[in-house]
Amino acid sequence: MESWAEMLGVMNTAFPIFLVVIFGVILLTSASGIRRYFSNNRQPLLSVTSIIVGKRTEVSHRHDTEMSVNRSDTKYYVTFEVESGDRLEFVVSGQEYGQCSEGDEGKLTFQGSRYYGFERLSRTYRGLHEY
Repeated sequence: MESWAEMLGVMNTAFPIFLVVIFGVILLTSASGIRRYFSNNRQPLLSVTSIIVGKRTEVSHRHDTEMSVNRSDTKYYVTFEVESGDRLEFVVSGQEYGQCSEGDEGKLTFQGSRYYGFERLSRTYRGLHEY
């Protein structure tokens, strides 16, 4: 059986290492976000003709057992195909996600990986009985 002094010795070594690892992860995550921010700012603001080729959602669930609370978050993604054939996927709001559908054509406005909006071209829809 280990003595208290030996256990405290291990904690005196492990705790600073644990703090350095946690601080390093936070620093790397922050640096990645800052790098993406400045990279997007260097890109031109573009408005290009595109078509919506895909939609998807990503749902994450969390459960807090102490408070008996369930929480879920949903991210909405839309994939656009531009005239060159390249496909770009952006996170959009739930409202925009619900208002667009695959096959919609319009002007996509973005800057790097930053989504600014999609303006759908107006269409005239006709029912089964054309007059």
